[in-house]
Amino acid sequence: MKVLKLGIADDHELFRKGFISMLSGIPDFNFVLEAANGQELLDKLPDNTPDIIFMDLQMPVMDGIQATELAFERFPEIKVIVVSMYNEDRFVIHMLEKGVQGYLLKDTSPDEVEKAIRRVAEEGFYYNDFVSKAMHRKMVNRQPNKHPFFPNACNVALSSREQEVLQLICDGLSTVEISEKLFISVRTVEGHRLRVLEKTGTKTTAAAVAFAYKNQLL
Repeated sequence: MKVLKLGIADDHELFRKGFISMLSGIPDFNFVLEAANGQELLDKLPDNTPDIIFMDLQMPVMDGIQATELAFERFPEIKVIVVSMYNEDRFVIHMLEKGVQGYLLKDTSPDEVEKAIRRVAEEGFYYNDFVSKAMHRKMVNRQPNKHPFFPNACNVALSSREQEVLQLICDGLSTVEISEKLFISVRTVEGHRLRVLEKTGTKTTAAAVAFAYKNQLL
């Protein structure tokens, strides 16, 4: 059994301790790092590098946005799940564009937190209904005359199958669930996902989804 190394950065000690305690009973989860702000997190990362970090956004000294950027720059293999009280769409979309693998609210149930950890470890991302709706609203409310966020968006053309796979990813389905729904192999699903990344010029599925919604590719 592979043990997943976890970390958390949050300036509220009560929340940090409660979060860690909530997951401590799961045998393959091990918290190796906790920090009260982004700078403390970065200082501790070289000695205790987790697989997944839970990141608050508003923290003193260094906030979660800057800490996420620097963590990805220095430790590209790390995955980040935002855990925040901010439920505005702009925060969700902004952090997805930064490349985070998931976005949870602080009132998320323990079962969903565990699901998010396992999905991020296995699939590389986790989108719940809250995130999917935020991305959809961003697409619907986009001003028609606004320039695309990415200058080469007009040159991107996803096939109908690629759009279908991407939409199911947005709906929160795993690679296995998508393969079963579309009656295609897991390898084929992964191939479509990789082609979406190539066409959109993005490095993560989260960034590709944000790109697609922002530029009306779905």
